[in-house]
Parts: sequence; C-alpha cells; structure tokens
Amino acid sequence: MAILTDDKKQIIDKHQRQDNDTGSVEVQVAILTAKIADLTEHLKVHKKDYSSRRGLLKMVARRTNLLKYLQRIDRPRYLALIQSLGLRK
Repeated sequence: MAILTDDKKQIIDKHQRQDNDTGSVEVQVAILTAKIADLTEHLKVHKKDYSSRRGLLKMVARRTNLLKYLQRIDRPRYLALIQSLGLRK
C-alpha cells in the first residue's frame, strides 16, 4: 500500500529541478499522485475502510492546493507538470 523507496526515488529523479531537490512543488505533487493512485486501488478492494478514505481526501486536497499555488506562480511549470502526470486540469 505504501510507495516503496525505489519507486519514490524514481519519482523524485524524474521531477526534481536540481540535483538535491526533494521538496519542490513538482516533486511533492508527483509523490502525492502516486500515493493517491495506490490508495485508490486499496479502496476499490476495501470499500468500508473509511479512515483510509479520509486520508485519501486529505491527500487530494493537499495536491489541489499545491497545484493551485504552482498555477498562480508559474503557469508553464504547472502545465508541464499536469501533462507529465496525466492530470486533467
């Protein structure tokens, strides 16, 4: 259910802006997107897991806020990110 360390490193390597970048908006959104996809699959099997559903909703809200921030400060970076992650916006 959790993202493995190797998967997380690959996500960071793909979306980082500099060599030591692990906290930029792009990296945070990419990691949240992977977690959201993983948790969505979990909830398809465990329909009554309400605490995980609450966590999923919190992650989606955080990702939405980060995307709004990125759209506000740098529209080309925002468009490139949603294109690479396949998000609809």
